[in-house]
Amino acid sequence: MAEATNLTTNETAALPPVIVRLPEGEALPLVCDSPHSGTAYPADFGAAIPAARLRGGEDTHVDALWDAVPAAGGTLLAATFPRVYIDPNRMADDIDPDLLDGPWPTALAPGPKTQLGYGLIWSRVDAGTPIYDRRLSVAEVQARIDRYYRPYHAALAEAVESAWQRFGTVWHLNLHSMPNNAYERLKIDSPHPLADFVLGDRDGTTCEPGLVDLIAGELRGMGYTVACNDPYKGVQLIAQIGRPAERRNSLQIEIRRPLYMDEVGRERNGGFATLQRDLGKLTGQVAAYIRAQL
Repeated sequence: MAEATNLTTNETAALPPVIVRLPEGEALPLVCDSPHSGTAYPADFGAAIPAARLRGGEDTHVDALWDAVPAAGGTLLAATFPRVYIDPNRMADDIDPDLLDGPWPTALAPGPKTQLGYGLIWSRVDAGTPIYDRRLSVAEVQARIDRYYRPYHAALAEAVESAWQRFGTVWHLNLHSMPNNAYERLKIDSPHPLADFVLGDRDGTTCEPGLVDLIAGELRGMGYTVACNDPYKGVQLIAQIGRPAERRNSLQIEIRRPLYMDEVGRERNGGFATLQRDLGKLTGQVAAYIRAQL
């Protein structure tokens, strides 16, 4: 596999699996995480396709877009590893058994997206492009879970539970970006174009509506188009964190990639600075909303 970033193998190995930026100044029960913005490709990946194709799975620069979160009093977490290597926004048993060279020691539960190739361990980057020319050993998949998946989940759980213990409530934003051809990739025939932002709360089950309405209204006021749960409703992380009846709120936010970057080269485009500034304003509004609820 060609180098996916300009990091050396030693630099990649030295990175922690997740970077946690703590609140600056007065802390709020706001936890934001970017599970798919990692660009440090482990040396043992063993992919059979060029790095440029692998990078299509990244939510490149999403953590940088939300750089204002700590200054607003929130905690910001970002994975350093790529989702095509292992996806922290999946259940640990969401594995395609056909990808393995032997039986998994416990029962597996592959989900619908795993059939498309986008499970815990991605098997392809699109319908016609498999990532591997081999089956993966059970041991190497277990090692990915132990070295990357579990530390990410532990760091996120610590941030969420610390906020809950201190404030008796928490708001979690799960931060992503989406390809411009999202409907095509998901094999959805949509009558309308992809929105600039998609807010996912699993059909109203993971987040109290006040925050959803605030974010949707602020973004529309800035001139962006916004959809809810179409085509992304949210996956594992918001499902396990979001329990509004217990004052645990979790919302997924997807950003259409051409707003801020070139999807082929992954470079930031001319819209990056504007979008980053707008998201800084939005973060400030979210922080004010949370203060008013405390």
